Amino acid sequence: MRAADFDYHLPVDRIAQTPIEPRDAARLLVDRGSAAPEHRHVHDLTDLLGPGDVLVVNETKVIPARLALRRSTGGAAEALLLEPIDGERRRWEALVRPARRLRTGEQLAAPDGTPVLRIGERTAAGDTFEVEMIGPADDVLERHGEMPLPPYITERLDRAERYQTVYAREPGSAAAPTAGLHLTQTLLDALRDRDVRVEPVDLVVGLDTFRPISTDDPRDHPIHTERYRVPEDTLGACAAARRVVAVGTTAVRALESAAATGRLAGRTDLFVHRGFEWKVVDVMMTNFHLPRTTLLMMIDAFVGPRWRRLYEIALAERYRFLSFGDAVLLDRHAP
Repeated sequence: MRAADFDYHLPVDRIAQTPIEPRDAARLLVDRGSAAPEHRHVHDLTDLLGPGDVLVVNETKVIPARLALRRSTGGAAEALLLEPIDGERRRWEALVRPARRLRTGEQLAAPDGTPVLRIGERTAAGDTFEVEMIGPADDVLERHGEMPLPPYITERLDRAERYQTVYAREPGSAAAPTAGLHLTQTLLDALRDRDVRVEPVDLVVGLDTFRPISTDDPRDHPIHTERYRVPEDTLGACAAARRVVAVGTTAVRALESAAATGRLAGRTDLFVHRGFEWKVVDVMMTNFHLPRTTLLMMIDAFVGPRWRRLYEIALAERYRFLSFGDAVLLDRHAP
């Protein structure tokens, strides 16, 4: 296996810069196995799902985790809060720039001079820091935090809630579970009316969302752990389902982690790639992912090499890619 196995050419103009309105108007490429895929829209899920199906969504909520700061020297700095280290959410693991120049104990301030963060030691991973908030976490985030849009989105987001799912409940993530951005409450209600069960999981979106494959053999890529929770009712519903339809790679990782370990909550280092033994998920709705990422490795493990044909069709048909882009409905049982 090589990193190049998960590469493809993504033109810059195919990266969606703004979310589509309404949410469920996004296009949906429906995988039909060896047959030609169908071109539908997310609101067509009412035709594509039915009685006995269980739709699993990740209820994690994005926090305003990006902090634009200044060093005491006047130079610019930035912190992306990844996950709290203590119960009071005063100490965090964070990506901080400029990483090479920062000193342990150095304070970073808001543009108005208000002290915001104190730099601690590098973490065991080596590419993140422990940081301590100077003041209550909620106050710091409310006053100085911004929604942590990915770096490939260069346009300003007018409404912060558009980088939040309509069912987000559990604050903590540094990025949205983007496949869920397409779902509306009206669509979820319509699915329930069709006897589709909608069940939650929670997985905090962590560092690997931002990291490309870093090794020649992608199986050697270091996977960071993420915190997850799968309610017992959700796992029970999945066991009795006709099909389990996971919304996004994060819902997939939560469900398959619980099935693999027998633990309904904890931290997962599950790395899904070719040869993975699927236990729960039958269908996955997900966005189109960046080349050379572990997310694309999961797609490859789910439907095999036909992902490449689906991506080629999506590019030829001018689908929108990445976080604010369109979606694909993948069926690992499709002939």
